[in-house]
Amino acid sequence: MRRDSGTPTEQSAARAVSAALQSAPWPLLLAGADGRVRWLNPAATALLPGVGAGTSLARHAPSWLADAHARRDRAAAGAVAGRALRAEAAPADGAEAVLWWLRDDPDPHTAPDAERERARLLADVSDELFARLNPQECRGSTARLAARHLADAAVVVGAGRGARPPVAAARRDGEVTHGRLAGDPADVPGLAEALQGFPPVPARWLDPAALPSWMLPEAFELPEAFQGRGSDSVNAPDSVDTPDPTGARGGSGASGASEPPGALMVTPLPGRGTPIGALVLMRRAGAQPFTEDDEALARLFAVRAAAALSAATLHAEQTAVADLLTQDTLRPGPRRVDGVEYAVGHRPADGELGVGGDFVDISTAPEAGGETHVVLGDVCGKGLEAAALTGKIRTTLRALHLLEPDHQRLLRALNAALLGTDDSRFATLVLASVSRRGSAVALRLTSAGHPPPLIVRRDGDVLAAPTHGTLVGALPEVSTQTYETTLRPGEACLLYSDGVTEAKGGPLGTDQFGEERLRAALAECAGHPPEAIAERVQMLVADWLGGRRHDDIGLVVIAAPRRRTHLTAAPAL
Repeated sequence: MRRDSGTPTEQSAARAVSAALQSAPWPLLLAGADGRVRWLNPAATALLPGVGAGTSLARHAPSWLADAHARRDRAAAGAVAGRALRAEAAPADGAEAVLWWLRDDPDPHTAPDAERERARLLADVSDELFARLNPQECRGSTARLAARHLADAAVVVGAGRGARPPVAAARRDGEVTHGRLAGDPADVPGLAEALQGFPPVPARWLDPAALPSWMLPEAFELPEAFQGRGSDSVNAPDSVDTPDPTGARGGSGASGASEPPGALMVTPLPGRGTPIGALVLMRRAGAQPFTEDDEALARLFAVRAAAALSAATLHAEQTAVADLLTQDTLRPGPRRVDGVEYAVGHRPADGELGVGGDFVDISTAPEAGGETHVVLGDVCGKGLEAAALTGKIRTTLRALHLLEPDHQRLLRALNAALLGTDDSRFATLVLASVSRRGSAVALRLTSAGHPPPLIVRRDGDVLAAPTHGTLVGALPEVSTQTYETTLRPGEACLLYSDGVTEAKGGPLGTDQFGEERLRAALAECAGHPPEAIAERVQMLVADWLGGRRHDDIGLVVIAAPRRRTHLTAAPAL
């Protein structure tokens, strides 16, 4: 506290006041506007062993007191070591500092207030964590929130399948780093049990001094196991390089030797059947130990963090599967087979995980000069179940194409195969069997409940192939009509899904793109390469939609290559 000069009488009075404050039975603490402690009496030192002159309230004092000081509140209530306390503030030192005095709170409503505060904290934690759909980002947020509200540093250890599980570490000021555990979890007190799903070992049974050197924080900077990973790198891959897994430091570190933390707590992150990880909490040397109330709050925190991490992990796995299925069912395919040119276009609907019901397959004949088979289909529904059915249809059709060239018999066999399963979904599709005939291309086209293909002639005339049929997988029998035609050089055939013609847009957003606009667009593309035709149609439909929601948009262009004109030099005269 500041000492003012004055008369001997005033100085004597100041010394008496100082002595009274020092011997006061209530904890007294003077903190400046910068949040640092300037002075505290012995009662405050006994209550808050981690707080001393020059230390930061934000890093060493209970969060409820530090937050109240930062907000410049005049009063606050909370718990310390199981005691319900109330703190009141008085301006001091010319209002540049605040004198907090703490006392036991006899108010019977304090406990409910504390419960409400804890419930609010857990609700806020759930809201923030469930917004993280990336597992690594979720681990980082969990570590940061735990370090801020439960301890001075926190480490979230994932339940990785390998020997070195992924981890995220944070200190109380919010800095987060990612990496992989640098040593054996069995060497960390309570960690191996937590990862195996055993009940948490009470904090009072864990010896912080038994922590291995690679797990010790450097003066509560980022743990040695994760130094060099970079802070707040929540989007970095888990496979980053890590220090020596043995954790050997040789007594050196960026900040010198670190002292063991004063308190340690390890609690599992419960998953479905098996833990999804573990939470390690550390407090500085001299800080208050973890109480039973702290452990109860940490377990509630861990339950919410685990639920969010499970959801993020499930979402990541589903997204990976969806990407794999989408790449497999809508891959571009070969651009040129036996002299015939192909182009594939696709724009998925706003469906589950971006997995729609459209699929494309271009399978080449095993023998030279044989037919190439093209399928464009649309399965009822969207998502992973629809993607699984598209894979079944593509596999079945590829096998049937090797045995049955006739489209009608082939579709009957496919229909029987689909009806023989428990899946009630159905599909529409169009088949195209393509073969080269000199400079021309022979086509056999069959629609099974799908929009008929459009033939684009060299003169810009656009014709709808007169093929039709019933969908597959719904009725006991299917009936179809096959149409055969020939594409001359520079002519093309478009197979498309109803997402093209039924795309709603225009001035009011309610008009369909329609077949008439599609025909006009194709007429303008007469003689163009298949990639240009596919790109033109997709661009026009996208402009028509204007960013509105839409169904799957899929198309395949089959084209007979244009004749190339060879220039020869004129004979010399």
